Amino acid sequence: MDRARGIRLGDLQLRIMRVLWDAGAATVSEVQQRLGRPRLAYTTVATMLRKMEERGLVDHLEEGRKFLYRAVVSMHEVTRSMAGDLVDRLFDGSLAEAVSHLLESRDVSREELDRLEQLIQERKSNP
Repeated sequence: MDRARGIRLGDLQLRIMRVLWDAGAATVSEVQQRLGRPRLAYTTVATMLRKMEERGLVDHLEEGRKFLYRAVVSMHEVTRSMAGDLVDRLFDGSLAEAVSHLLESRDVSREELDRLEQLIQERKSNP
């Protein structure tokens, strides 16, 4: 899998990845418990983890009779890929359009605007 592009996760898959990133590794029942409410069936979580493993997103180790799942892709890889996909699909690849939309449609604090300005200046200094 080209990890720089192409990682697209549904809501449940992203929630599962967050559990694994936080925990490092977890069994199906631990993932199920940490997902919170509404409580999903054990088989639903197990099936999703198996599908995610087939896609190369997670892998498992056998610990006795239990499978211990862990993330293979990092949070950075996923956020980079999904954010890039969002910009490409919704804004025809225009980062300026994406940022403009977010600035117009969300409340943005002065601190966030200062941080954005700082990031832009850093990028200009180190292209």
